[in-house]
Amino acid sequence: MLAVIWIVIAVTPFIFMVLNSFKEKFEMLTKGVFSLPERLNLDNYKAVISGNFFTFFFNSVIVLVITLAILLFISACASYPLARLKFRLSGPVYAVIVACMAIPIHITLIPVFKMSKAWGLYDSIWALIGPYVAMAVPISVFILTSFMKEIPIEIEESASIDGCNRYQMFFKMILPLAKPGLSTLAIYNGVNIWNEFSFAYTLTQSPANRTLPLAVWEFQGQYSMNTPMIMATLTLTVLPMIILFIFAQDKLVKGMTAGAVKG
Repeated sequence: MLAVIWIVIAVTPFIFMVLNSFKEKFEMLTKGVFSLPERLNLDNYKAVISGNFFTFFFNSVIVLVITLAILLFISACASYPLARLKFRLSGPVYAVIVACMAIPIHITLIPVFKMSKAWGLYDSIWALIGPYVAMAVPISVFILTSFMKEIPIEIEESASIDGCNRYQMFFKMILPLAKPGLSTLAIYNGVNIWNEFSFAYTLTQSPANRTLPLAVWEFQGQYSMNTPMIMATLTLTVLPMIILFIFAQDKLVKGMTAGAVKG
């Protein structure tokens, strides 16, 4: 019963958004928000696509791919020693990383803005990558450290007997076994990065360097009375994340080390 209620709550806004994206400008007001459109009107989508939508889209893709690559590599390199190596500062370092999760990211807007201006990165998509990585590292390390602790130590002991050093264990064994955890982090952080608005609005100014959340904001200002146009923009914005989740959801449920240890 609770699952059905959750599905209804999750799906209803999407149905509302898609239905109204095919309506005429005032049709939603006269016919009702959940009524079927009188015809399959694609004018809203044509208007959005003919604008700067693809510029925003490709900017978002570039920022997302580079940020996730850097984030996952840094998180994996930090999580492995915290999960496996025993050293005096492992506890304090892990505690500091966990404590960073409690820092509101928006209090860093002004310092990050000043840094981007000083380094000549302001009003470019490259100004977004550093803040996005920094704000996602604590939760990523926290999750991935717990994940790597569950990988059987016998795997590394066997590899050590065969002559593997720490670097070979990490790149050839731990990283492949940690793919489900890395995939989970990629989806979780990917959605947050794709939808992030505050840093993108603060650190970019020209339309050529803005990302999709700002495209929604721009269309909302340009077509403030044309709600179906805004619904079309929102539909095109969330569609890539939905497709990504559909194709990547199997990685979320795969066993962490299924078949890795025999007997």
